[in-house]
Amino acid sequence: MIGKVPSKLPVQVGLPFRSPLPSSTPSAHPSNTMEKIKEKMNQLRSEADNAVTRAEEAEAKNKKYDQLILEKDQEITSMTHKISVLEAELDKVDAKLAEAKASQDEGESLRSTNENLTRKIALLEEELDAAEKNVKETMEKLRQVDVKAEHFERQVQRIEQERDQWEKKFEEMQQKYKQSQAELDNMVANMESL
Repeated sequence: MIGKVPSKLPVQVGLPFRSPLPSSTPSAHPSNTMEKIKEKMNQLRSEADNAVTRAEEAEAKNKKYDQLILEKDQEITSMTHKISVLEAELDKVDAKLAEAKASQDEGESLRSTNENLTRKIALLEEELDAAEKNVKETMEKLRQVDVKAEHFERQVQRIEQERDQWEKKFEEMQQKYKQSQAELDNMVANMESL
């Protein structure tokens, strides 16, 4: 987490950067120069605070999308498990159906057995149709979850890029602030030595 630069005075945002060094004209008053330097320092603080705020917002969005991706990954895992269970059930139903058909072929001579097997096959075929329909629906849900996960991953990448840009801008603003502070310290030292 990036810390905020403390600000003490209200500032004007968006002014172009000017050197806080005094003008070369002898009429420049030291207190006016100090005020301008203070204004510039406050402006730099405000811009740094804005950069920090934007970086923190980008980081918060990034965490939110990371959580969404984690939830979608858990949904995918759950759907994959359901598909495995349904496929196992489908295999069992196929085996039962093959068994029933084999029994039907062997027991054709017995009408009552044949009728029972026919009913059993019909029930198994209905179970098979239901299981196949369930597998198709689950696969479609899984595909939709995959699409959503890809979308969130792209958003996370974009937010991470924005965060990196804001962090870079914040570092540049800190560097400008340190330079201005050094110039101010130097100028104060020069004034005190006069």
